[in-house]
Amino acid sequence: MTSQLPKLDILDVNTSLSFTTPAKLINETSHVSHFLRSKAYRDICTFILQLNRSVCPRIAQGSPVPTRFPLSSKLQPSPSIAALQSLLSDIESLIAEAPPVPGPQRFGNVSFRTWHSLLERKAAELLQTGLLNNTISSAVGSVAEVKAYLLGSFGSAQRIDYGTGHELSFIAFLGCLWKLGFFEASSVDGSIEREIVLQVIQPYVVLIRKLISTYNLEPAGTHGVWGLDDHSFAPYIFGSAQLTRPIHDDEPMPLEGSVRGAPKPGDITKEMVVEDERQTNMYFSAIGFINDIKKGPFWEHSPMLFDISGVKDGWGKINKGMIKMYNAEVLSKFPVVQHFPFGLLFSWDKDPEAPQRHQISESTQGVTPTNTTAYATPSGTGSSWAPTARMQPPPGVGTAAGSSIRPSEGGNLGDGPTKAPWAK
Repeated sequence: MTSQLPKLDILDVNTSLSFTTPAKLINETSHVSHFLRSKAYRDICTFILQLNRSVCPRIAQGSPVPTRFPLSSKLQPSPSIAALQSLLSDIESLIAEAPPVPGPQRFGNVSFRTWHSLLERKAAELLQTGLLNNTISSAVGSVAEVKAYLLGSFGSAQRIDYGTGHELSFIAFLGCLWKLGFFEASSVDGSIEREIVLQVIQPYVVLIRKLISTYNLEPAGTHGVWGLDDHSFAPYIFGSAQLTRPIHDDEPMPLEGSVRGAPKPGDITKEMVVEDERQTNMYFSAIGFINDIKKGPFWEHSPMLFDISGVKDGWGKINKGMIKMYNAEVLSKFPVVQHFPFGLLFSWDKDPEAPQRHQISESTQGVTPTNTTAYATPSGTGSSWAPTARMQPPPGVGTAAGSSIRPSEGGNLGDGPTKAPWAK
């Protein structure tokens, strides 16, 4: 039943809580294994799965038409959601105070450092406004922790880059607020979680894309062409969830199938379909941004996404795979998680129920013991699929982002094993 599915705990802020300034504790690769057994890892997984399930289509009572949750929903946001939208708007407005320096620059526009310093100076003030202030001030000492994750969400001023580690920090920022009781009470159907995904995380992603375009931010820790996306991962998780087979409120996430009327996975290579779907779906919105900033054949600049587009078992299979891949390529990778800080809200302490190793479960309902190195990167390559990714697509497969021809059976670029371990 839904009531038994894990959700991120809300702390009792009226008790004595020892908040602290979060500290960097992942300093070498061996520390990642400790992280994967920590309370922080458990809470990150729980929160992501909680958000993921909220945007899965629902079977409507007494109607053959399922309820879907598109980006274009015009529903009035809850007060907490409106407060976060205002926060993002205020952060975006800082761009006008730090216009990019004109002229070509090799590694990003140095004005990003000015923008980031403005954010650092104003972050505490932004968090001490309205509902945010009410929540944070009631949890005495929590502002340092919340602020650390907020600042970590907008790239590195030193390296002028942005990547999935910064995206993870924003999810942790929202998780901090959840733990402090900032959001309205969660309902059985996950309505407040749904608002977080569609009306906070998506606007955050849009703001990040504006920063990338304005300041030419470098990808942080990217696999290059052999990775999923230069900068983001969350839109592919939640966007695929939006298109999965509908469920009842008391059902777990489906592991295969698609909602009726959903675009096919192979439609990501059709420019007209992408332009239509990017307005309502996070996955296609991410594909649309790739088309905006990259030129050339889609299979060439985004072979991993091209490979996944050949999955035949629907968006449920893709969503399950994205959860697995996030665990392997984000949460389990030292270059990504090394900058994640730990405090009270996301604790370095060992989860007492943690087995030797963890991975987000295939049912996407919790965390189950398994080997996190199942999809680990072999030595000397950017990823486990690098050798086969260099193969050319079979004759007749679309060679441009706007192609209307689908990928080959199974999504493989040739006869070798698929680049995505689960995309078959």
